[in-house]
Amino acid sequence: MINTTIKPFSATAFKQGEFVDITEQDVKGKWAVFFFYPADFTFVCPTELGDLADHYAELQERGVEVYSVSTDTHFTHKAWHDSSDTIGKINYYMVGDQTGTITNNFGVMREGQGLADRATFLVDPEGVIQAMEITAEGIGRDAEDLMRKVKAAQYVAANPGEVCPAKWKEGEETLAPSLDLVGKI
Repeated sequence: MINTTIKPFSATAFKQGEFVDITEQDVKGKWAVFFFYPADFTFVCPTELGDLADHYAELQERGVEVYSVSTDTHFTHKAWHDSSDTIGKINYYMVGDQTGTITNNFGVMREGQGLADRATFLVDPEGVIQAMEITAEGIGRDAEDLMRKVKAAQYVAANPGEVCPAKWKEGEETLAPSLDLVGKI
């Protein structure tokens, strides 16, 4: 999936009190996070979505849009948003993928279940997947680590010839791969 372009899709999302239609064309031109989760009204999912909501303003400042995606409908997303304090603070897109098109496009549909895996994809402005993470059902994701990956991907995109080492934080030293570095790290 890394370095592949996202596939065409069309869906309806709930965002800030409205239903909005989106396609892959709406994603291009800016950084995007696709945040797949199994289902609304569950247990680990609201903790992750709430954590991501706490970082949404910072993502927006960095030019990143967020699309949370489950196979629930946009109507279900609205009902969840209206009934949960944690989900009620979400301002990003909550995409209804009841046909499974987007979930299948990203290869994270649980076969025979009709539910998405717990998966995150970071997409660059050209629509190319730059990072991905998939975890088991019981393992929640951390928006702080996603922020670190966003910053690293944006740095690498803006600084050709440089790479970010493990645990890299914004402002820290990067590497410029060369023959001189071979065997010296």
